[in-house]
Amino acid sequence: MKFVQTELNEIISIQNLISLHDFEFSKDFSFQGERHDFWEFLYVDKGEVEVFAGEDGYKLKQGEAIFHKPNEFHGVRANRRTAPNVIVVSFVCTSAAMVFFHDKIFSLDTRQREMLAQVLKNGYLAFQPPFDDPHEHTLVKRSNAPAGTEQLIKIYLELLLVSLLQSGDAKQREQPLSFATKERSELELFKMMTHYMEQHVDDPITLDHICKRFNLSRSYAVTLFRERAGQSIMKYFKSLKIAKAKRMIREEQHNFSQIAFMLNYSNIHNFSRHFKSVTDMSPSEYARSVKAKL
Repeated sequence: MKFVQTELNEIISIQNLISLHDFEFSKDFSFQGERHDFWEFLYVDKGEVEVFAGEDGYKLKQGEAIFHKPNEFHGVRANRRTAPNVIVVSFVCTSAAMVFFHDKIFSLDTRQREMLAQVLKNGYLAFQPPFDDPHEHTLVKRSNAPAGTEQLIKIYLELLLVSLLQSGDAKQREQPLSFATKERSELELFKMMTHYMEQHVDDPITLDHICKRFNLSRSYAVTLFRERAGQSIMKYFKSLKIAKAKRMIREEQHNFSQIAFMLNYSNIHNFSRHFKSVTDMSPSEYARSVKAKL
């Protein structure tokens, strides 16, 4: 008897898992944007969130999910009324069928929610916490994980995707948030960034520090700040330092070395060079000027 081997077609195959998060956000949580070259799946387990994808914004209610395709700029924020629970899974998948998930929002049924629950359950068994840190994306494997847990993550995640694909129960992103809502969100973020820098003017803050503090990609942070302030983040922060330095010089309570130390400059020379680049005067020239006396 001749037996014929039939190759099974895999319409969706996940190559790698990037991150696995189970968040309980505060009601004023805001993650204003990032862009990466892999897929991201966001599901609202409780409450409601506002999601930005590309240039548009959308409201997602409990039970709804959205897929962010590779290189799509996206962000999420709570609605300031309720504290939402959100599940986020990032993964690499180059299957052609993934085009189905472009620009759609899904409502998961009971069976599909169980599939997602199994992804989380096996994720908890396979990897070490934390799963609720928005700054931590590296998955660390447990040395004592039960056999097959990583494979089950892949199986259940692929099963969820195939189930959504077969059901076709998706809606286009038809009802974006108004431009005013997005504008208000960006203005609030800008105000929080400037307030944070004002409160930490004595600290050695960097651009990377600001981006991590507010969960921002470098490109988005730079663009947003330049549009709002007309200058770069670090130029604005340095101007705050020099404004405080000028005030301290006028008060005549500290010498230049002490001021440089208090403002976290590495040495008096860096402080003087920076002071002159902003004011066109050295600290001593400023101290002798009429402006300082005024």
